Amino acid sequence: MIPSSRSTNILLWVAQVVLALSFLFAGPFKLFAPAALLKMPLPFPVWFLRFVGACETLGAIGLILPSLLRVRPGLTPLAARGLLVIMIGATVVGILGRQAPPAVTSGVLGVLSALVAYGRAKWAPIAPRSAALS
Repeated sequence: MIPSSRSTNILLWVAQVVLALSFLFAGPFKLFAPAALLKMPLPFPVWFLRFVGACETLGAIGLILPSLLRVRPGLTPLAARGLLVIMIGATVVGILGRQAPPAVTSGVLGVLSALVAYGRAKWAPIAPRSAALS
């Protein structure tokens, strides 16, 4: 059963903001921190961690701006899907590295990303500005 449109929309906005804040913290850190601070449970090249940081930062922006501005709001579920892929990888890395707290955190962020991806695509899509004005 799908909740009412208003409550669904509020729930999705809360999830989008929580995800965006989480990824705006983690992404730029991976992108700009010195390589010595980028410690992972498994060894990854620094260029890969920088790439992931860029994807997380852009994903965080994609979770909020397209829907907020109503300009290409279909990018929001796409950003959430991309972040879901990253969180699946992060969960696997946490499990393989035997680090339960990061694996659980990544799993929770992944579930929230899946919720936003599906919710904004199916339950409560945001109409583009041109459609909203007509």
